[in-house]
Amino acid sequence: MSRYESSRFVKDPKTMDKEILKVACDKLGWTYTVQGEDLIVTDAKQKEKVYGEYVLKVSGSTVTYNSYYLSNGGQLVAELQSVFFPLNVEYAKKTVVDAFKKKGFTLKKLYDFTPTAEEVDRFCMVGYTKLEDEKEKRYEIKFSILSDGTVVTDSNYLPDDVNEMAHAAMDDLQEAFGNKRIMTKKPEYDIMIARLKEHKKITNKNNQTIK
Repeated sequence: MSRYESSRFVKDPKTMDKEILKVACDKLGWTYTVQGEDLIVTDAKQKEKVYGEYVLKVSGSTVTYNSYYLSNGGQLVAELQSVFFPLNVEYAKKTVVDAFKKKGFTLKKLYDFTPTAEEVDRFCMVGYTKLEDEKEKRYEIKFSILSDGTVVTDSNYLPDDVNEMAHAAMDDLQEAFGNKRIMTKKPEYDIMIARLKEHKKITNKNNQTIK
């Protein structure tokens, strides 16, 4: 995390999280096994018998159904996706909230937010500075959760201590999601850096000793 920054934890379109898939199958009452990198559904309450073969197979982001035995394979795929994707969004939000709460932030719900097809959730994590020279004590970082589980963050000015807390939380998120975040500096960041450099010049000039 940094001041005046937007970050994205982009979901890898080639993978569907195995743990979330397991929860989705449990909710549907389906029987499954994990074989290497694949999740194999052996019973999806389908009418047809598959004689020991798979009903559905999830490999990466590809869901394959047994077209030889199943007459409604496409419907089963849609059923799995309808449960998986909302769970994926819930997981992304819970991961963010837990990581930031551990570093001292609190959750702020945005009750006036209206979900869209792309952005399904939005909220803020609130941190408080303990630095005496900061007039404002309360600072917010905004989070958006997209329909595919991508997490987008947005921050403005953060005091040093809040910024460090946010950095630590973002490092934990990076580890939890298994992918690096893409960071974009906002125009205000360059303005802030220029002001800090100018302030440092003035301070150094005032501290010079006249011999």
